[in-house]
Amino acid sequence: MLDFGFDKIALIGAVALVVLGPERLPRVARTVGHLLGKAQRYVADVKAEVNRSIELEELKKMKGGIEEAARDIGASVQQEINSASQVFEQTWQDATSGLDPNSSYAYEGGPLGSSGSGYQPPKKNWRVKRSATPQWYKQRQGVRRYVQSGAARVARFRPPSSASSHRIP
Repeated sequence: MLDFGFDKIALIGAVALVVLGPERLPRVARTVGHLLGKAQRYVADVKAEVNRSIELEELKKMKGGIEEAARDIGASVQQEINSASQVFEQTWQDATSGLDPNSSYAYEGGPLGSSGSGYQPPKKNWRVKRSATPQWYKQRQGVRRYVQSGAARVARFRPPSSASSHRIP
């Protein structure tokens, strides 16, 4: 902006005092101060917007470079997977070329054959919520697993009655 020294500001103030008078000068000075503050905020907002747009453009360029690198890596990984798969298939064909397909050690059935008596995972009811804490740990720590009324809890933890310990002969 403009470069004003103390002497120039004092000269402008003296001229304003003579022209405006002492009654209107404080109000005019306050209004000028508000307008200068708004102008400075507007300039700062414009600078920030320009900086944001420059940073956004740089980020878009960086994103394009990263996407290009990711595509290159994905293509090279896919190519390696395909070559490894071809080598595996060729080795598998070479290894199984002398085996009888009806043998009990065929790939599909394994040593048990294809009778279907292999391992099957246990069936779980997926509607039941399973806790991450095992039941034996809850029992050892005394965690309540079931809702119990206050009276039932008192009856459960009440010490044995004193009448049975003091029998009257």
